[in-house]
Amino acid sequence: MEFVGHFRRLTPVQRNTFVACFLGWSLDAFDFFILTFCVSAIATQFQAKISAVVAAVSLTLAMRPVGAFLFGLMADRFGRRPALMVDIIAYSVFELASAFAPSLKTLLIMRALFGIAMGGEWGVGAALAFETLPVEGRGFFSGLLQEGYAVGYLIAALVYGTVFRYVGWRGMFVIGALPAFLVIYIRTKVHESPAWTQGKVSMHGERHISKDILAYVGTFIFLVLLMFSFNSFSHGTQDLYPTFLQKDHKFTPQTVGLIAVVANIGALLGGIVFGTWSEKIGRRRAIVLAALLAIPVIPLWAYSHTVPMLALGGFLMQFMVQGAWGVIPAHLNELSPPAVRGTFPGFAYQLGNFLSSWNIRVQARLVEQRYAGLYAPVLVWTVAIIATLVAVVTWSGRERRGADLSKTS
Repeated sequence: MEFVGHFRRLTPVQRNTFVACFLGWSLDAFDFFILTFCVSAIATQFQAKISAVVAAVSLTLAMRPVGAFLFGLMADRFGRRPALMVDIIAYSVFELASAFAPSLKTLLIMRALFGIAMGGEWGVGAALAFETLPVEGRGFFSGLLQEGYAVGYLIAALVYGTVFRYVGWRGMFVIGALPAFLVIYIRTKVHESPAWTQGKVSMHGERHISKDILAYVGTFIFLVLLMFSFNSFSHGTQDLYPTFLQKDHKFTPQTVGLIAVVANIGALLGGIVFGTWSEKIGRRRAIVLAALLAIPVIPLWAYSHTVPMLALGGFLMQFMVQGAWGVIPAHLNELSPPAVRGTFPGFAYQLGNFLSSWNIRVQARLVEQRYAGLYAPVLVWTVAIIATLVAVVTWSGRERRGADLSKTS
C-alpha cells in the first residue's frame, strides 16, 4: 500500500522520469552482470584461466570513473536528459560489440569501453530523478532506484537460466544490446530536470567541477572512501557467486539462475525496506544496521549444501547488502554540492568503484593459489571484512537527510 501511495502522489512528469532512470540503471546492471554469468563459458572458449577472464570485470569497474566524469560534465553543461540518452546508446553499442569479440584481448577492450559508458548512468540518472522528485518519500525512492541494480541482476539471471543453453555467451551479449530502445521512451516521455533548467549552470560546468571538488575536498574524499567500501561489499558478494555455484557445487545454469533470482528478490526488498526506514532512523543508522546484519548470514550463504538453503542464504545476504545500498542514491545526492550534482556523486561513486575493481581478481587468485579451487572461504572473509568497513566508514561521516535538491546553484 505504501508503494502504491508514493507513486500516486507523483505527477505524470515525475513518474515518467523515475521510471526512465530506474530502467536505465536496471538495464545497465543487466548488461554488466551478463558477463559474470558467462565467465566459465568464456574461459573455456578462449582456453584461459578464470582469473584472466574476470579481468574484464575489473576493467569495466576501473573505467567507470572516466564515464562518470565525462557524462557528468555533459549533464551539468547540456542537461541531464540528453546526457542520459547518449549514455544508454553508448553502453548498448559496446555490449553488442562484446558479442563479436574474436579473442579475449578484444573482449577486454570492449568491456573497458563499456565501463566508460556504464560509469555515466548512475550519477546522471540519480541527479535527474532526485531533482525532479518531491522531498517526501525520498528514502523510499532512493531504495527503489538503487535496486534497479538488483532488478538488472535478476533479469540477467533469468535470461541466463532460460536461454543461455540455446544462444551461448555471445547471444547473451546480443540480447544485452536491447536497452538502446529505452532512449525512445526518454525522448518522448521524460522532461529535463527542473532544477537544472532553472539553474542554467551549464555554461560554466568545467569551472564548477574543479572549484567545487576543491571547496568540498573533505566531503569528496569521504564519499570516494565510502563508495570504495560499498562497491567492495556488493561486487564482493555478487560477481564470483555464480562461478562459486558452478564450480564448488556443480550446479546447472538453470539452478544457478534460480538461486540468483531468489537472491535478487531479496536485494530488491532490502533496498526498499532500508531506504524507506532511513527516512525515520537516519541514513547512517540504516546503512550501519544493514551492513552489520550481513555478518550473521555468512554461514548460511557460503556453507549451505542444498539449493533451498543456498537460495535462502543468497536472499538474506543480498537483502542486507542492497539494504545498505538502498540508502546511497539519496545520501550521496544530499551530500553533494548543488552546482555539480550531475558530476560530484557519480564521480565519487565510480572512483570508489575504481579502487575496488581489483577485488574480483584478488578473490579469483586466492581461490586458485591458496584455497585449491574452493570459493567459499574467500567469500566468507570478503563479507566479514568489508561489512565491518562499510559500517565504520559510514558512521564516521555525516548526513543531510531531507536536504533541498531543487536548486543547482
